[in-house]
Amino acid sequence: MEFNHKSVMLTECIDGLNIKPDGIYVDGTMGGAGHSKEIANRISKNGLLIGIDRDEEAISVAKERLKEFENVKYIHDNHDNLENILNNLEIPKVDGILLDLGVSSYQLDERDRGFSYIGNGILDMRMDKTQVLTAKTVVNTYSEEELARIIFEYGEEKFSRPIAKKIVEHRKEKQIETTEELVSIIEEVIKRRKGEGHPAKRTFQAIRIEVNNEIKPLYDTIITSINRLKSGGRLCVLTFHSLEDRAVKNAFTDSVGKCTCPPGLPYCMCGAKSKGKIITKKPILPSIEEMEENPRSKSAKLRIFERA
Repeated sequence: MEFNHKSVMLTECIDGLNIKPDGIYVDGTMGGAGHSKEIANRISKNGLLIGIDRDEEAISVAKERLKEFENVKYIHDNHDNLENILNNLEIPKVDGILLDLGVSSYQLDERDRGFSYIGNGILDMRMDKTQVLTAKTVVNTYSEEELARIIFEYGEEKFSRPIAKKIVEHRKEKQIETTEELVSIIEEVIKRRKGEGHPAKRTFQAIRIEVNNEIKPLYDTIITSINRLKSGGRLCVLTFHSLEDRAVKNAFTDSVGKCTCPPGLPYCMCGAKSKGKIITKKPILPSIEEMEENPRSKSAKLRIFERA
């Protein structure tokens, strides 16, 4: 299957990075290399693009699509490991970082990856195929309480408890191995209704987030990214889920810094120091035209931070 993925808010992300021709830039989630190609087009031969992705197939595709550019380093890793990645490259600071936290259309549409509730495939959902934890493991080994918590917290699914109960009931009979089996179980709890979203959407999202540990490290990743920016450098983050956006927003707010001293003191005693400023007081949203052309962009939010 061809690795197709339409980059969300491409122009807004590239403009937000405020690219310098000789700068060093990190695309922490290369995917189909849509954003990466635009960055590579805007930097000179003296600039550098560091492309990171946890999906080996994405790295292979990016290498092919960016083969005309010589100043690109490809890293098969997780953007959560940015500190180690830059240390290994002996690069102390960079001019810009882009994190697109969405799942690529290729991953969603490729049935063998098990991300989609449409069609049938094995329960996998790993962005990085070298990791051990899969959706099949989560569905068949997590306790009812753990499943309910994950589905509620990461999927914001109000039927999380009955769904978790049904999963546990079914797996007592036989192991749940395919996406079709899981969808069927969810539909025993939530019936399909015309005009409403797919009943399995939230549960699949929740399991995918758990498998790939998408939320827990995110706050620290944002802080690390800001710390590794040069003065005037920009961090652009595209989120597609309220928990992601909240983590990014909190990290941005904490990085701006705020004096916590009691009012009336002649000078600051708490040592509050700002790391920079938030460029986007409110997140940038996709245009109506983009949402109509690419429905998967509808939940996207772009936030931008600039280093002091």
